[in-house]
Amino acid sequence: MKPTLFVLAAGMGSRYGGLKQLDGVGTSGETIMDYSVFDAMRAGFGKVVFVIRKDFEDDFRNIVLSKYQDKIPCEICFQSIDKLPAGFTPNPDRTKPWGTNHAVLMGKELIHEPFAVINADDFYGKESFQVLADFLTSVEGKRGQWCMVGYRVQNTLSENGSVSRGVCSTDKNGYLTDVVERTKIEEVGKKVIYTENGVDTELPLNTPVSMNMWGFTPEYFEMAEQGFIQFLKANEKELKAEYYIPTMVNNAIIEGKATCKVLDTPSKWFGVTYAEDRPQVVMKINELVHKGIYPTKLF
Repeated sequence: MKPTLFVLAAGMGSRYGGLKQLDGVGTSGETIMDYSVFDAMRAGFGKVVFVIRKDFEDDFRNIVLSKYQDKIPCEICFQSIDKLPAGFTPNPDRTKPWGTNHAVLMGKELIHEPFAVINADDFYGKESFQVLADFLTSVEGKRGQWCMVGYRVQNTLSENGSVSRGVCSTDKNGYLTDVVERTKIEEVGKKVIYTENGVDTELPLNTPVSMNMWGFTPEYFEMAEQGFIQFLKANEKELKAEYYIPTMVNNAIIEGKATCKVLDTPSKWFGVTYAEDRPQVVMKINELVHKGIYPTKLF
């Protein structure tokens, strides 16, 4: 069975503003998400599942899914604040979703094979989808053998400000041992520096960082749901607490329930973190089209 691509498309761009998932950046008006679907198709993924907001459904079907018709099977599911395990109710004043791992749980009824998780508004690159598809194909029928694509930090920076990245540590065999969020990473001269508590620390240029590109086997849903129940017991009435994928992965590794292979990629990640990033994204995609890596029109 071919692996499935699960796309997190329920969020709004807080810094960029608006539904950046539908912002055309390609040579024929393609979105960043279109390039991810195209790359997944040619890497060997067999289905795409999108998690979105319910009030976005009509626009999403008409503007997005219609493009992929007859190209690859697609399904959608919905993330909402009140979609919680039995016995839990959110604070009535809460407006913020429950985070990326809650969004992943929304796909539980639709996905029964190894699957990848990506953000809708990140450009991941052809090579990244290929290494991910190859790994997921190799672990079909197995449990607890997960992966993440580890981008080289120098390939993930913005020219318009500092960025936050999950900096990864691995063992001698390339398995993830820890992810630490660094919130102020930028290029200074020819070095990559992160600043914490007023102290600058250099990161080697090839340091792997998480860009939220993961690969899981389907028992992940059951384990994530159990983890979410524990999370809610402590945070049910909170207004902003969120349940993140790295939290779940770290816990599973510590408890010996799963391993997570860090897959190296030469791809350059880019996205629209700031509004000022958009012209650079358009330019970079044009360059890739000019090199023949993508056709002028994807679909």
